[in-house]
Amino acid sequence: MKTIYTILAICIILLIPQFTHAQNVESTTSMYDIPPRWLVDMPTAGTLPRGYYNIGIRTYPDGGAIVNTDIGLSNRLTIGISYGGDAVLSNITPNWNPSIEFNLKFRLIDELEYFPGVSIGFASQGNGRFISSFDRYTFKSRGFYVVASRSFYFYQWTAGWHFGMNLTQENGFDKEDDINFFGGFDATFKYNLALIAEYDLALNDDRSTLPDGFSPNTFGGKGRGYFNLGIKWLFTDNLELEAILKDMFINSHEAEAITREIRINYIDHF
Repeated sequence: MKTIYTILAICIILLIPQFTHAQNVESTTSMYDIPPRWLVDMPTAGTLPRGYYNIGIRTYPDGGAIVNTDIGLSNRLTIGISYGGDAVLSNITPNWNPSIEFNLKFRLIDELEYFPGVSIGFASQGNGRFISSFDRYTFKSRGFYVVASRSFYFYQWTAGWHFGMNLTQENGFDKEDDINFFGGFDATFKYNLALIAEYDLALNDDRSTLPDGFSPNTFGGKGRGYFNLGIKWLFTDNLELEAILKDMFINSHEAEAITREIRINYIDHF
């Protein structure tokens, strides 16, 4: 993992000069024209336009929070970093995650009339708390992935289907490194509300192959997959507010009920 982070850091440094040229380019793209880059946890083929950036914060149970920022270095390439910890929103000392995480996405194929857009990427940021004894996040990161997205219009709705596969790098103690598949849907209504739904088969998190001393039924998934929902409100031209319901099937051994989260995202351009 350290080698991967080093390579990503070098790539970001090398690509910064391209980004600085975008600062003086006047953009005419509206936030409402920018496709979703993520649903709840799964990526889409969408990328930020050149010169655009977003800053977001996402909360999770027990006062946890993750802050992220992404930058569109070109219309095809988006890079980002994120960092967070447990008990950030609380009255106790935060338990910070062990490292900064990286996100990189490159759109290989633009969406055509009869063909979806296709992107490849890498995302090391998982979701939920980081459990050091298991060397993973509650919900594993995507790792390396490829995803296809196809948008369409119906009445006054803008909607899209998204399907992909990934190979997570979080396969330490549970030794699950299966190729995983996921899919999702989004629809934006005329009143600036968006509905998001996704299903992750979680083939890389459906059993518990743990070392001696750990119970196999205390962590990881139960084999049902992860079904997540979100409602997004485009509050202004730059601000998105989102309420998230995660793990609707209570697949995680940790969960006793559906996980509730809040995400706030600010988008602007240089």
